[in-house]
Amino acid sequence: MLTAKGEEADVVAGLNAGANDYITKPFSRNVLIARVRAALRNAGSSADAAAPPPESDGILKIHNLVIHPGKHLVLVNERPVELTATEFRVLEALARKPGWVFTRQQILDAVHGDMYAATDRAVDVQIVGLRRKLGPAGKYIQTVRGVGYRFKE
Repeated sequence: MLTAKGEEADVVAGLNAGANDYITKPFSRNVLIARVRAALRNAGSSADAAAPPPESDGILKIHNLVIHPGKHLVLVNERPVELTATEFRVLEALARKPGWVFTRQQILDAVHGDMYAATDRAVDVQIVGLRRKLGPAGKYIQTVRGVGYRFKE
């Protein structure tokens, strides 16, 4: 936050509201730049911590499926399956947390971000297409009535 309010209560309220830093006016341009750089370094290190180990390249192997995000490749019984970009992202989101139940809205958010305008039923259409293209492996995508979908553990 960059603000003219410098009272302790204002600083505490700003940080509690979600600000990563709090700078009051007047401020030094050099201090502002240094704090932005520090925030970017911290954001990079937390993203690095969440990244998969380099030797795996984020490859998911579950049941008889292999999902290779970097190559946008899905193999079922070692045979490639052609998926649209959206189908691929839906499958990857579900397979990253097998057994977890995702609502349709959570799937939309994971695939398109929370600013994407689509109906929940758009997810159902993607799931139908995925199941069809995956063939017998489509059974791993389970419907949880009244909630959403999960990838079988």
